[in-house]
Amino acid sequence: MADQETVPCQVCREQKRRNEVVPAGSIPESIAGVIRREYPAWSREGCICSTDLNRFRAQYIREILEREKDELSSLEETIERSMKDHELTAKNVNIEFDRQLSFGDRVSDRLADFAGSWTFITIFTGVFLVWIAINTIVLVLRPFDPYPFILLNLVLSALAAIQAPVIIMSQNRQEERDRMNAEHDYQVNLNAEMEIHQLHKKIDHLLINQGERLLEIQKIQVELMEDLAKRTG
Repeated sequence: MADQETVPCQVCREQKRRNEVVPAGSIPESIAGVIRREYPAWSREGCICSTDLNRFRAQYIREILEREKDELSSLEETIERSMKDHELTAKNVNIEFDRQLSFGDRVSDRLADFAGSWTFITIFTGVFLVWIAINTIVLVLRPFDPYPFILLNLVLSALAAIQAPVIIMSQNRQEERDRMNAEHDYQVNLNAEMEIHQLHKKIDHLLINQGERLLEIQKIQVELMEDLAKRTG
């Protein structure tokens, strides 16, 4: 009558029949760790009754679910922190560039903008036509710049000589601004790539852990169903 033989349970210290206990050596280490936290003297040499074992199984499942919840919260905080860091990385380079411009740089940019506008072309064309009209029609007898308008050519040459370096300086600053924008875009893209890579690693690690824990939970459920089948049988 082996089923009628009683053995002590290491947890509750009560005498239990053989069909009501489980050998301590067959318990998974994950659940054994939960038992040792509450009963440090527990060893794998004895037995534990099914009631206490099911209690520790349920406690282990609750701990797994709590860890899952904490890891999900930690992942949400990581994503939020990464988004904040990304916002700090992305900034308006044009504002930073404009702050470091000197007074001469600003004047040359304004002159270059004006020289490349239709307003300048219209004004210049009007002055050119008025100059020619004055020296050919109004002041016929004593023009101050008779044909072939040598003074006008001198003024135009001087204007071109001054206008060319101003436009070149403005173009150089525009190229420098473009370089700063390109470098900033590279930094933002590199930071976003690193953040995405880190998030992928965290999510992969989380999914692997979840898979292992789900397998453990399913194993515990199978053991509980086997115990229930033995009792009903």
